[in-house]
Amino acid sequence: MKKIFAIAVATLAISSLQAQDINDALRYGQTDLNGTARFRAMSGAFGALGGDFSSLNVNPAGSVIFANNQVGLTLSNFNIKNNSNYFGNKTTENNNSFDLNQAGAVFIFENGSAKSDWKKFAIAVNYENAKNLDNSLFSAGTNLNNSIDKYFLSYANGVPFGNIDNINFDQLFFNEQQAFLGYNSYIIDPVNPTANNVDYFTNIAPGGNYYQENAIESTGYNGKLTFNASAEYQDKFSIGINLNSHFLDYKQSTSFFEANDNPIYTTGTTVDRVRFNNQLYTYGTGFSFNIGTIFKPTKAVRLGFAYESPTWYKLTDELAQQLVTSGFGLNADKDNTLYGTQITDPNVVMIFQPYKLQTPGKWTGSFAYIFGKRGLISVDYSLKDYSNMRYNPRNDYPNENRAMSTLLDTSNEVRVGTEYKIKKWSLRGGYRWEQSPYKNGRTIGDLTGYSGGLGYNFGSTKVDLSYAHAKRNYNLQFFSQGLVDTARIENITDNITLTFVFEL
Repeated sequence: MKKIFAIAVATLAISSLQAQDINDALRYGQTDLNGTARFRAMSGAFGALGGDFSSLNVNPAGSVIFANNQVGLTLSNFNIKNNSNYFGNKTTENNNSFDLNQAGAVFIFENGSAKSDWKKFAIAVNYENAKNLDNSLFSAGTNLNNSIDKYFLSYANGVPFGNIDNINFDQLFFNEQQAFLGYNSYIIDPVNPTANNVDYFTNIAPGGNYYQENAIESTGYNGKLTFNASAEYQDKFSIGINLNSHFLDYKQSTSFFEANDNPIYTTGTTVDRVRFNNQLYTYGTGFSFNIGTIFKPTKAVRLGFAYESPTWYKLTDELAQQLVTSGFGLNADKDNTLYGTQITDPNVVMIFQPYKLQTPGKWTGSFAYIFGKRGLISVDYSLKDYSNMRYNPRNDYPNENRAMSTLLDTSNEVRVGTEYKIKKWSLRGGYRWEQSPYKNGRTIGDLTGYSGGLGYNFGSTKVDLSYAHAKRNYNLQFFSQGLVDTARIENITDNITLTFVFEL
């Protein structure tokens, strides 16, 4: 399959399918609660605690809380279960994957000068998979009204027939490419087969009761490499900063199938089976930063405040499409007979011009109470305004940016964690609630999660184990226009994490 670089204007048009729309912005703008086992067991409530590699993502002042030099390594098992309800038909799909989720090192420097109020400094480097993008979804059901033909008609109407009849696929704009696929697979035809025709009709028989399936397989990661520095002042106040480099690699394969058993047309072509395959590959890099403080008004109380900047991504999309249909058409004797299978495969990968995405920033306030050497309780509260997400240059994406500004809202998040120590053992638990990024609260629902875990201190080595469970419902729209019916998805994630920490 050859790769073709799309002309610049075509970059704008792809936003109407599966890339460069509000769903993809949220995919890269939302992060999972990943990280070390201790962090996960306490549901990430570490903004006022520090002393953990993953806590640096919440508040970079936390690295100076470490008692000594350490190296940490984390392995995770992700299990994702998606229950789909599409027009009353329920299906279930599972995905299970393993990941080296975290690796980092921190180095502590004590200030030997008795005259200085800056008692301690720390530098750290840490890698984490900010979001696991492996997933599997399958939806199936009978659509009473709408067929896939509406997708192709929504793009084709307004396109001159001469463009899709006489020009190679890789030289077309995206809307023309979708019209090309629909026409060459017999799904649509021009009303008037002349070069100037801009109106099209469908060859899929009306009547409803279209059986439809949609399968999605995705793999990938959103990795973040953090360079951290922090300092402690008078054993009361610490400050820190992170510089973060992001690496994104995402592959999504979708396959949509439709079967239509309505009566065939007595004249012309009737399409009764459709298989529409899309393969999307998105990759790129990004940058962000964090700043934060931790204040200890007493030995027991800790207060934290931190800001996480937007992530500024530069991304590239590659897209390959294939359409397979079968049905009936007129033969030489003008009889309507089965024509078999029609494969429309341009055999090209369209590589679109790079584009920029700005994800929302995040503010976090934290409180922790330390019960001597026996235990602690910690609470984090975060705000993240998803309506501030933007594709850039802004003038090139007016519809997408307007949709994000209009439909999305500020999301509140609460994380609560606790830990209790019994000799060398540590018992941990946590709770997490994250509000929907949508104003309507239903397109993507609220997330609720619970976690627990334990750790054992061998002295110079620590081993931590955690289990985390989370659930969120959302609407899955197969296509952004034309066929816009949705499946209701119940997304359930279970995570088991194992961390090894070694003192240096």
